[in-house]
Amino acid sequence: MTCQDRLQEFLASNGASFESEHHRLAYTAQEVAAAEHVPGKEVAKVVVAVVDGGAIMLALPADRKVDLDRLRFELGASEVRLAREEEFAGVFPDCEVGAMPPFGNLYGLPVYVERSLARAPEIIFQAGTHTETIKMRYDDFDRLVHPEVKDFAFRL
Repeated sequence: MTCQDRLQEFLASNGASFESEHHRLAYTAQEVAAAEHVPGKEVAKVVVAVVDGGAIMLALPADRKVDLDRLRFELGASEVRLAREEEFAGVFPDCEVGAMPPFGNLYGLPVYVERSLARAPEIIFQAGTHTETIKMRYDDFDRLVHPEVKDFAFRL
C-alpha cells in the first residue's frame, strides 16, 4: 500500500473530508505552494528533528524555517538538531524521501505543529510523493493527529 492510499484510507475511516490533488513535480514546500497556486502559509512543510536522541516530526508553514534554539527551549530539551535524510528514510518506507505527510502518528513519531500553522482553517501537504497533495481542514488534522502546538519557527 502506498503512503497516499494508507493516508486516504485513514482519513476516510475517521470521517475526515479531504481533497487529493496532482501537480507538477515539486520537491520543496514552497514549490508545492506554487504548483497548487496557494500562499506558502497554507502548505504544511514536514521536518524531522532529533531531540535528546529521539526523532520527532515538525509541521510548519512552507514560508517558515525551524528555529532550533526556540525549539530546544519550547521542548525543554538539551540537544536538538535536524535529522539527516538517511536517518529517517526507513521510518517512512511507503513515502518518497522528503514527501512525508504530517501524520507522524501513523509512523510512531510525536508531532509538533508550529502555532502559525495551527491557525489556518485548511492545510495542504504532500501525500507521500512529490506530485500528490492532500488538502483538509486543520480541525480534522488536529482531531486525528493530536499534535502539540508550539512556537518554533520564523518567517523566511
